[in-house]
Amino acid sequence: MAGARRRYRYIGPLDVRAAVAGFPEGWPIRSLADLDSYLAAVDPRDLDEPFTFVIDRDGTLRLAPRRSEHVACAGGGEVLGAGEIAFAADRNGWAVTEVSNQSTGYCPDLSSWAAVADALARAGIARPDGFTASIVFRRCLDCGQRNVVRDGDYSCAVCGAELPENVEPRLTAQPSTDQRSR
Repeated sequence: MAGARRRYRYIGPLDVRAAVAGFPEGWPIRSLADLDSYLAAVDPRDLDEPFTFVIDRDGTLRLAPRRSEHVACAGGGEVLGAGEIAFAADRNGWAVTEVSNQSTGYCPDLSSWAAVADALARAGIARPDGFTASIVFRRCLDCGQRNVVRDGDYSCAVCGAELPENVEPRLTAQPSTDQRSR
């Protein structure tokens, strides 16, 4: 991993974090062989939809079924990226067909693509040049609700207040407070 990357702490609902506290971390993918093993082990129905993913603090891609919470996939810790990802077999093994930063628990910035791209490259997995679906997150300064900005509409979905168009510091990465041991 080249240079320091922004870390994202979990900012989603505390009851969700508590509910998944004992769940296992996502499956680490460091190579095409790891991806082969993971995809062979999952329920075949899970192959028809994207997977939940995080890029852990070490820059490793971790996968879990789509209905998994990102905070569980991350073992409760900070991440360098998070979202949803889909794969298809190609002549060299596997390739990413869809990838987004859609994680309302971590709300990763679009710049998290660099960590995702690095993790996929190290694992030898073909990928697009960027997110195939990019999500912009903002926290409402009036009511505190996390929002997904849709079609350039910077209005809070809960209270209607105007959302900041620039990066909102209380929503993005904070100094590391992760006390988990690895």
